Amino acid sequence: MTRLQKLRLGILGCVVLTMAVAAYATGQGMKMSSDPVADRQRLMKLTGASWADIQAKAKAGNIEAIAVNAETLAINAMHIPALFPEGSMTEKSNAKPEVWQKWPEFQAAAENLGTMAEKLRDAARAKDSAAVEAMVKDFGPKACGACHTPFRKPPRT
Repeated sequence: MTRLQKLRLGILGCVVLTMAVAAYATGQGMKMSSDPVADRQRLMKLTGASWADIQAKAKAGNIEAIAVNAETLAINAMHIPALFPEGSMTEKSNAKPEVWQKWPEFQAAAENLGTMAEKLRDAARAKDSAAVEAMVKDFGPKACGACHTPFRKPPRT
């Protein structure tokens, strides 16, 4: 990746982050539809894309640019509990009944994702490549997996 491409990517990331923070701050963050399953699947796809981008940036050594994606993960984590209203387990849903049966643990898993994402963001902003590398290594199992393992059905094949 050339220096110009990195600069453009950084500017784009800053614009996206600014828009997300502004939308969140004005209460216009996540627009909810009448289909909570579709809403949460949309949010999870955005989260997955941000995570994939973090991994690509880490592999490329673009540590500072990871901060924007980590901020996206932290903001998304705040919305997760609201996207699981009781009675929203349909055939389209990959959620297990344990989401509602163990609600405090589910909320804690979402908070954990947010906290870990904020730590990753802060390390990336500080250009602490050793800390970012360690966090990226553990993030999947300890942040995403802390929720997916107990609360999500295995992906359909």
